[in-house]
Amino acid sequence: MGTRPRFKGQPPVDAYGNGGFRLGDQRFEGSVIVTPLGLYPWSPKSVEQITPVSLAPIIEAAGHFDFVIIGLGEQTVRLPADAQRRLESQAIFPDAMATGPACRTYNMMLSENRRVAAAFIAVV
Repeated sequence: MGTRPRFKGQPPVDAYGNGGFRLGDQRFEGSVIVTPLGLYPWSPKSVEQITPVSLAPIIEAAGHFDFVIIGLGEQTVRLPADAQRRLESQAIFPDAMATGPACRTYNMMLSENRRVAAAFIAVV
């Protein structure tokens, strides 16, 4: 029922910017979601485009992570209320921040062997 992951596993973010990310020595254009179940393309280009439906890969991975980080682009703003409510209805309480700090926090948590998932909006 969900989106197929691009590959299994959970690589660190090697680089971000120019409209995409480098993870696991591969370049991915656009926004991405990374969970313990895999890496998925993510359609939002701005925080306003985050919808409950767009968060499906995170919801499907519930139980496989303890922390969720959401990179919201260039600035730290609030997650749209309907998206926040959808996550909270599944007992998922995200930490939302700008994409740069989100990538660094995600990498730090991975290096500490924490169970983490993340959604990152690409920045230019």
